[in-house]
Amino acid sequence: MTEPSLPAWQNPAFVAVRCFACEELHDRHTPLTVCRACGLPLRVDYDHALAPLAPASLVGRPASLWRYREVLPILPEHAVSLVEGWTPLCAAGDRLFVKDESRNPTGSFKARGLVMAVSLARALGARALSAPSAGNAAGALAAYGAAAKIPVVVAMPDDTPRAFIDECRHYGAEVQLVAGTIADAGRWLREHGPRETFDVSTLKEPYRIEGKKTMAYELWEQFAGELPDVIVYPTGGGTGLVGMWKAFAEMRALGWPMPKTPRLVSVQMEHCAPVVRGFTEGAAATVAWADPRTRVWGLRVPSPLGGFLCLRAIRETGGTALTVTEAEAASATSRLAAQTGLDICPEGGATFAAYEALRARGTIAAGETVVLFNTGTGLKYR
Repeated sequence: MTEPSLPAWQNPAFVAVRCFACEELHDRHTPLTVCRACGLPLRVDYDHALAPLAPASLVGRPASLWRYREVLPILPEHAVSLVEGWTPLCAAGDRLFVKDESRNPTGSFKARGLVMAVSLARALGARALSAPSAGNAAGALAAYGAAAKIPVVVAMPDDTPRAFIDECRHYGAEVQLVAGTIADAGRWLREHGPRETFDVSTLKEPYRIEGKKTMAYELWEQFAGELPDVIVYPTGGGTGLVGMWKAFAEMRALGWPMPKTPRLVSVQMEHCAPVVRGFTEGAAATVAWADPRTRVWGLRVPSPLGGFLCLRAIRETGGTALTVTEAEAASATSRLAAQTGLDICPEGGATFAAYEALRARGTIAAGETVVLFNTGTGLKYR
């Protein structure tokens, strides 16, 4: 039986949505959350023969993530874009670079994921949107919801820095403050949030990962096809880590030259480290972290739904996972900002602390090229 004609918004290469865990096939023309069979995250699949993407074709394209339109689910002309992506790669030392995601709309990497989630939600008929957040995702969702003319409800821990709360209200979102962590905020939305809203939480819908993966495509271009040896990434929900891992596989399928795959390093805080513990123990999945405590707010995620995917990504790339302390992260944040002139956020500082530890251990060798991710502006924390 032939498939009905594609909706006008859809990239013709976007051929399926399947479960990352059990491979259950889902209808990509309806709003999707998690796998109906096992409750785990869904994966967007492409047939690259239907829309090939060669590196040479990128020359002269717009300086945004939409330059990779052949590997995104929705066509740019149908998206709710605020011109996200194509952030600078800044030198920070000998073969050390910072990918500065603070240059995105709303000042963080969350814009990459939320542009996809909101664009697809609008295309598929969502009337309202919601998500729990540690801060940056809420601001991005509020902004893209405003641009899409779709009401937004966000729930955040009540100790979230005030700038994040004010940002959401500035864009017209309804804000609910909840005692506890992002997990408690998510629970509040499930139990008390408006029934008609569509949940765009981290990895509870399949499209945020599609925006985040473009960070890896940009690195390929910015390093002229010679990807770095190591990527050090602050891991909360893990969408960016998993997205880059997915992008590396796509690049190989597209036939892009890839002399090496970067080793992915997951950085978490010592009192909230479910991915690090799972990696250290050789587990296949993460277990919820009891009593999570850190003031590096984006890393206070005790039970990431995609924890098993983070572990898979780290192991398949030969990477590692480690924790840093509050004091180490705070010191590294200040030192990296003073060293580079970049507005480093606490999560970005945590990656610098981790880099220093890995260099001292010899896990990262002298002469290796390393990229740290500064995931957002530090202004919202001060």
